[in-house]
Amino acid sequence: MELKFSVIIPVYNRPNEIEELLGSLTKQTYSKNFEVVVVEDGSSLKADEIVQSFSKKLNIQYFFKENSGAGASRNFGMTKATGNYFIIFDSDCIIPPHYLEEIEKQLTQNFTDAFGGADAAHESFTKIQKAINYSMTSFFTTGGIRGSKKAVDKFQPRSFNFGISKKAFETTGGFSKMKIGEDIDLTFRLWENKFETQFIENGFVYHKRRATFKQFFKQTFAFGKGRPFLNKKYPATAKITYWFPSLFLISLCFAIISFLLGIKFFAFCFVIYFAILFVDSLFLNKNIVVAFLSIITTLIQFFGYGLGFLKGYLK
Repeated sequence: MELKFSVIIPVYNRPNEIEELLGSLTKQTYSKNFEVVVVEDGSSLKADEIVQSFSKKLNIQYFFKENSGAGASRNFGMTKATGNYFIIFDSDCIIPPHYLEEIEKQLTQNFTDAFGGADAAHESFTKIQKAINYSMTSFFTTGGIRGSKKAVDKFQPRSFNFGISKKAFETTGGFSKMKIGEDIDLTFRLWENKFETQFIENGFVYHKRRATFKQFFKQTFAFGKGRPFLNKKYPATAKITYWFPSLFLISLCFAIISFLLGIKFFAFCFVIYFAILFVDSLFLNKNIVVAFLSIITTLIQFFGYGLGFLKGYLK
């Protein structure tokens, strides 16, 4: 099958982000024509003029619809697209020049009806964004499932960097109405319909994520809260590792109480762990401030996900 890519981008009140994303798509080394479909999800801050400014540089379509959430907007975009393979990005991504070229190369060698890739920190990111990226991708925090092929078993693509064939979309119906975890839900339904997924190591994007600690906490809390629902809906996919952030939260509280009671061993273990994070982040990011912030973002990530998971589980 000859691949024809349609890039699907839902956007909500982020015109500046979409401008940066579209700008990165104009720099692709990919020699073939590809289509870009931007779906404005009922924004009050519209991006129509920005999209129009790229009309001579990209084969681009723009649609405005009532607000219904990112999943429904992605589905809407795929129904309007003319390609046979859809690539979905979040609006807060920057795409490396080699991206589409690498995707076609890998799908030609090993075709699957869906794929996902890693996320990385761009040099233009703030120190907090780089620290958040570290916490989300490091082996010492998430096992590296978002950043390393070595850590991938059966890969669950995430919506910020998600590829799906037209056939797989039409068979599954695309994303569900879930607000959180809709990408994982789609992956499980792909597997139920015998479609394979793969991790494309060189198909990474620069994902800004959230810019403040508060936003990052809210995001990880929502992720954690949604996971028990997915575990209940798909019992065979539940893993003990999903409990780790909650156990981390409980263990840290226990260590602090023990320290106040004069038992220092458990607190010392956490000090060693945080020291490992600091050194590893310093080695990767070459910045002492980012290394220090990586400890804070890891704590936020574990507390957010752990508390969200416990709340979702109990609810």
